[in-house]
Amino acid sequence: MELAIFDLDNTLLAGDSDHLWGRYLVDAGLVNGDDYHRENERFYQEYKDGTLDILEFLRFSLQPLSAYPRAALEMHREQFVNQRIVPLITKVARQLISQHREQGRFCLIITATNRFVTEPIAAALGVDELIATEPEQHGDRFTGNVSGTPCFQMGKVTRLQDWMAARGHNLAGSWFYSDSHNDLPLLEQVTHPVAVDPDETLEVHAQFKGWPIISLRGKTLPPHGL
Repeated sequence: MELAIFDLDNTLLAGDSDHLWGRYLVDAGLVNGDDYHRENERFYQEYKDGTLDILEFLRFSLQPLSAYPRAALEMHREQFVNQRIVPLITKVARQLISQHREQGRFCLIITATNRFVTEPIAAALGVDELIATEPEQHGDRFTGNVSGTPCFQMGKVTRLQDWMAARGHNLAGSWFYSDSHNDLPLLEQVTHPVAVDPDETLEVHAQFKGWPIISLRGKTLPPHGL
């Protein structure tokens, strides 16, 4: 089966779930408000600038998961997804996934945001598979560390290659949708790269390469050669 691969944050979602989860933790009083908010904003800006140290960020973002029992975390995650993420899932994004599925493609999300945050979001979008940064666990508790390769920049390529090798897939006829220049390593490898509501760097690169540039923020799905 051909693969239809989707970035999550600011692509299928009209917002960034990792950044918004940090804001939720502050608003819910689960972290030191002022300090955590300041660092959350700093890391998000570094991500947009292309200067993010992913391991430094993961030490910051995964630490709160180690501070609470799993049941409490899942309660907060449910509130977070219902209140702050579901409204960011556009009808057009759902239509895009449905069109690829109707044409017989295997639909998967690949995201730098950790699996704990993104698993219910991927379920809500109805994709076949989620590849995400994996938080380390001991028993039923998170350790605050990352497990394996972070799913970021070239790490997305590595994680996808490992997944394909284990499941017999390849990139022949593949599609990848992303908003971010951080995803250029994977965009360069697929058959059909598509820039979605792109940042400035990706937009310039897409124009130079002749890649389709679309928006999923409108009322209808734009034509782009599906």
